[in-house]
Amino acid sequence: MTSQELTEQIRLKKSFLCVGLDVDLEKIPPHLLAEEDPIFTFNKAIIDATADLCVGYKPNTAFYEAYGLDGWKALQKTIDYLNQEYPNHFTIADAKRGDIGNTSTRYAKAFFESMNFDSVTVAPYMGRDSVEPFLQFPGKFVILLALTSNAGAFEFQTLQVGDQNVYEQVIETSLNWEHADRLMYVVGATKAEHLAVIRKQLPEQFLLIPGVGAQGGSLQEVCKYGMAPNVGLLVNSSRGIIYASKGEDFAEAAAARAAELQEQMAVILDAI
Repeated sequence: MTSQELTEQIRLKKSFLCVGLDVDLEKIPPHLLAEEDPIFTFNKAIIDATADLCVGYKPNTAFYEAYGLDGWKALQKTIDYLNQEYPNHFTIADAKRGDIGNTSTRYAKAFFESMNFDSVTVAPYMGRDSVEPFLQFPGKFVILLALTSNAGAFEFQTLQVGDQNVYEQVIETSLNWEHADRLMYVVGATKAEHLAVIRKQLPEQFLLIPGVGAQGGSLQEVCKYGMAPNVGLLVNSSRGIIYASKGEDFAEAAAARAAELQEQMAVILDAI
């Protein structure tokens, strides 16, 4: 999927919602535990219920790695299902990888070729040669961690480097890397006041915004400071949607919670 196609899906659905598929077997409805593959069964139901309301899905790989081979199999089945049944949805492997060249190349092959995700989240701490291997894959995107939603982000990301914050330096430097047009950026919803600064550096690039919902981020604040002419936002909600109910109505409850966000997004998009 190209960024233009993603924008078209956003305008078609009046939604820039991304649903995070962070599956914890201790939190899913108990009746699903009797299934042969409870993780995939849960994901499939959530996807089918919310597909009309969102433009993307973001499995955090830690929630699959935690269950060993069974977890990886469930993740593969999930991405295969998305690619086969919902090919117009943008898929994100939230893996936060990043290592020296050869290792990064292998990570990239794993998520882009073996699993066929549209994008992967990458940590920039090791610099250019840890990120550029991910940027060598046409049609795929790297979502670079810029300013994250956690409280500890202030320990490093907002430190001053000359007259810039570290996160600003990360963004500025990354724009000079090979195939920088394949970059998107993570900016936490709980850091909405920084979005105006980031938009000056990134006037059209897509920003993945976690933290709306369970982490307390405000959708209105995110849009006030972060909206671009091409929208340029993917707002992610995970726990607030997928764990809306632990009963047999879990999928319907997830759809209702997703619809609340989509309706707010539609109002915002209509206003612009």
